[in-house]
Amino acid sequence: MEDFGIYAVFGVNGPPQRLLSPEGSCRVCVAVPPNVHLVVLFSSGPWGQRVCVNAELNDADRFPITIGKLTPYNKCLSWEQWEEETWTDSVTLDVTLEGGNLVKADWSKPEIMSVKEYTPKDIVAPLAAREIKGKKRERESEEDCDENKTTTTGELENICPNGGVEKTTPLRKARGQSKRAQKLFSSGADATKIKGTANGAGEAQGIVGRTQSAARTKSRQAKTPTQTSPLVSPSGRWGQTLCPIDAQTAILIGGQGARMQFCKDPMWKLCTEDMSWVAAETLAEGPTPEARIGHTAVYDPDSRRIFVFGGSKNKKWFNDVHILDTRSWKWTMVEAQGKVPPLAYHSCSMFRGELFVLGGVFPCPNPEPDGCSDSLYIFDPNLSIWYQPIVTGNKPSPRSGHSACVMQQMKIYVFGGWDTPVCYNDMYMLDLGLMEFSAVKTSGKAPSPRSWHGSAVLSDTKFLIHGGYNGNNALTDAFVFDIDTNSWTEATLPQLSLPRAGHSIVTMETDALFKEDGDVDMDAGSIGRNLLVFGGGDNERNFYSDLTTVAVEDLLAAV
Repeated sequence: MEDFGIYAVFGVNGPPQRLLSPEGSCRVCVAVPPNVHLVVLFSSGPWGQRVCVNAELNDADRFPITIGKLTPYNKCLSWEQWEEETWTDSVTLDVTLEGGNLVKADWSKPEIMSVKEYTPKDIVAPLAAREIKGKKRERESEEDCDENKTTTTGELENICPNGGVEKTTPLRKARGQSKRAQKLFSSGADATKIKGTANGAGEAQGIVGRTQSAARTKSRQAKTPTQTSPLVSPSGRWGQTLCPIDAQTAILIGGQGARMQFCKDPMWKLCTEDMSWVAAETLAEGPTPEARIGHTAVYDPDSRRIFVFGGSKNKKWFNDVHILDTRSWKWTMVEAQGKVPPLAYHSCSMFRGELFVLGGVFPCPNPEPDGCSDSLYIFDPNLSIWYQPIVTGNKPSPRSGHSACVMQQMKIYVFGGWDTPVCYNDMYMLDLGLMEFSAVKTSGKAPSPRSWHGSAVLSDTKFLIHGGYNGNNALTDAFVFDIDTNSWTEATLPQLSLPRAGHSIVTMETDALFKEDGDVDMDAGSIGRNLLVFGGGDNERNFYSDLTTVAVEDLLAAV
C-alpha cells in the first residue's frame, strides 16, 4: 500500500513535491518560489490515525494567510494570488500535521526547504487554463497602508463592519467612540458613484484600515508557530450559519474572523443539553464545502439533511449545493441540473422539501460583484434541479443581506436588506399557495433600514428582527413583528443590547440558560423554547464568539 504523504505543486507547470512523509517530521516550512501565483496541496496514501493538515502562507512583515485544511475526507486544496491582496515574493508555506505517529518537530526552528527548480518542456499542465483565468482576475493592491487610510478593492462583498482584533468576550463600547472611517457604505453624492458594486465595492469609502507594518511585524514575531491545544469553542466570526437539526443539536458552518481571515475551524456541533461545542469538521465523511461566508444552510426534518448553498470567498463565488446527511454524517456535492447564478447574502427558505432562494449579490463580470438580484429560484432535491417559478404581484426590489421567515407554512416574510447605496426596512410577503408577492403595510415603530441582521420565528404569528448594519454602525435594537396585526413592537432586553451584524439567531428547545456571569444554569426549569444568538461583529473591528440564550417567553413578555 502506498505510504502516506503530503505533496505540493507550485505554479501551473511545477511537478508535485513531497513535503511530509511517515519517516519525516510533522511540520515543514517551504520557501515559495518568486512569481508563483498558484499553490496546490494534496495528500496521497492512507491517513490512518492522522487527523488533519493545516496550511498557512507566512511572511515576516504580514499576518499569516490561511490556505485551508486537509482531512481524510477533503484531500486537496488550492490557493491563487487573486484570492488575497497580501502576496509577496518572500512568502513561505507552513504545513503542519495533527495526529498520527510522525516524528515531533522542533517548533522553534522549523526547517526551511527550497523548492526544486523546474523548467517545463512541451507538456502543458492541466491547470494551465485555470491559471490563465486566474491571471485575468489579478489586481494590484496597495500594501502597508497607514491605519487611518482606506484602500480600494473589489472584495467588499466579504467585509463585515469590522477588521481587526478578534474578541471572544463582548464588551460595550463607550458612546461616541470614533470608528475611524470604518464604514462600508458611503452616503450622498459619493454613494451614487459606487452603484452597481456590492457592499460598496470599487470606490466605496470605508474599508477597514490595515494595521501598520511595524504592528504586523510585532504581531508576527509574537505568534506561536502552531496551536498546540485544540479549541473548545468556535473562534470569533461573522457571516456564518447556525442550523438546528434536532431539539439538542445545532451545526455551525463557515464564517470569517479577524484580519479578514476565513475561519480555520469552519464547522462545529452545539449540544444544548450543556451548551458545549464539539469541533465537527473531521466528523463527517465526503467533500466538505470550501470556506465561505454569505451562504445559507437549511435543515429538512423529513430527510434529516442540511442543504448548504452559495456564498463567497474573497473573489470566489459559489452556486454549489452541498448536502450533509445527519444520520450517516456524510457530505455530498450535488450535480444539479438547471441554472442558478452564484449568489451570496441571499435568503433560503425550506417549503415542502424544496429550497426557495431569493435575492443576493451576484458577480458579473466574474469575480467582481455587479449588484443585487430580485429573482426567486427553487431547488428540488428529489430531481436535483433548479427552476424559476412563475410569480405574480409586487415583488421586492433587488437586495441582499435581507431576512426571510416562513410563517405557518403558508407565507414567507421578507424584510430589509440593501442594494448599494440604499438600505431597506420594507416588508414583503410571498403567498406560497398563490405564488404571489405583496408589499405589507405595517403599523407601529418599524426597525430602521438595515442589512446583515438576525431573524428568528418566535411563534406561529410572531418573528424577531435583531441588530444588523445600517451603512454606518452595527445596531443593538430588537423588534417583534405580528403577522396577525401587521404591527411592529420594539423589545428591550439586556441580553440583546450588544451591537451585532452578520450574527446567527435560531430558536430551539433547550433546558439550559446562561447566567449573567457566563456560567450555564442547568436548573433553569422545565424545557422551553429559547433564542440562541451567536457571533457577529460590532463595526469596531471586534468579532464575537459568545453564545447568548434568551427565553422566548421572556422576549415576548418584554414586547
